[in-house]
Amino acid sequence: MYKQKTRKTVMKRFKITKTGKIMRGHHLSRHKRITKSGSRRRRFKEPRQLTGKNAKIIRTLITS
Repeated sequence: MYKQKTRKTVMKRFKITKTGKIMRGHHLSRHKRITKSGSRRRRFKEPRQLTGKNAKIIRTLITS
């Protein structure tokens, strides 16, 4: 049986914290920024935690 490789694109998009949480960036934060309010643009900078089934899938892709 072959060794499963880590998905490099997933490694670039998600980070695992020291406590094991999976953090993600925001979508809709690159284009048409002039139409978005300043507070909305500032919120795009903060990473968000991934939870539930999606976090489980991403964890398997990163750690395999």
